[in-house]
Amino acid sequence: MKTQPVLLVHGGAWAIPDDMVESHQRGISRALAAGYALLQQGARALDAVETAVAVLEDDDTFDAGRGSFLTRDGRVQLDALLMDGSNLRAGGVACVERIRNPIHAARLVLDKSPHVYFVGIGAEEFARAHGIKLIDNSQLVLDRERQRLDQAHQMALRGLPDESFSGPPSDQEPPSYTSHDTVGAVALDSFGNLAAATSTGGTLNKTPGRVGDSSIIGCGCYADNLSAATSLTGWGEPIMKLVLGKWAVDRVADGFAPGRSAQDAIDYLHRRLNGHGGIILLGPDGRYGIAHNTPRMAWGVSNAGGVQTGLNAGGVQTGLFRGVAG
Repeated sequence: MKTQPVLLVHGGAWAIPDDMVESHQRGISRALAAGYALLQQGARALDAVETAVAVLEDDDTFDAGRGSFLTRDGRVQLDALLMDGSNLRAGGVACVERIRNPIHAARLVLDKSPHVYFVGIGAEEFARAHGIKLIDNSQLVLDRERQRLDQAHQMALRGLPDESFSGPPSDQEPPSYTSHDTVGAVALDSFGNLAAATSTGGTLNKTPGRVGDSSIIGCGCYADNLSAATSLTGWGEPIMKLVLGKWAVDRVADGFAPGRSAQDAIDYLHRRLNGHGGIILLGPDGRYGIAHNTPRMAWGVSNAGGVQTGLNAGGVQTGLFRGVAG
């Protein structure tokens, strides 16, 4: 008997301002439509999450692909990861500067290489050798982001805290919930297979060469048919320290519902390291969880029951936004 397909996507967890709500919801809806159409046609979960994330990479609303945040020296450096829950194959790239859609490069690593992870020039050359056209980094840079970077530099010169960074320098200081438009998707296909994908441009004004959680297996992304598929967004350093993606899917494998496991993961992130972010989590039975502890998180779900998008996962309890479950 075939499984009813499910697709979840996210477009970042942060204090999304009112004037950006429409663009976030529009981008999420487009990604859902593209990915879920493939699932309805019998495509693999891996194809669906790659397609959904590529749509978000092409939308400069989000911090992935063109329009991403700039490094301290004014360049775009991109990270992405794709994982197949049916066989645990994965492909990741990091610090790529000449690839428009890093999720496609990650797919090539998964399909064409015995390795799992390529970085920098090596990742770009691997992608070029397998048919991806390399571009000039300037094609990924927007004037909007140059202005944001200049503001961050001016704040530093004035001795003010850099509110654009992903989090405070100390795990013990409260976060400012500034922009984290990392994108991701998880899917369950009609064959019962799970997959997950995450893509990001990282944090504004980051040191060149910095890699966050998004493209690290078990941190920003994970998929296993025996447990769950997940994609995370938010302040990357605490997420990496807790290997939070793997922590969350292991909770599902231990018998906890995805809805509870998603919220438990965000609670754990906050409790241990005062971290902030969001998570989407999908089990092999089609149940899912969405949770975040930021003011808003862009998310959407497509399944047999229809399409649902939102910016809040639920009500507020002790300052944390509670998860929704399906």
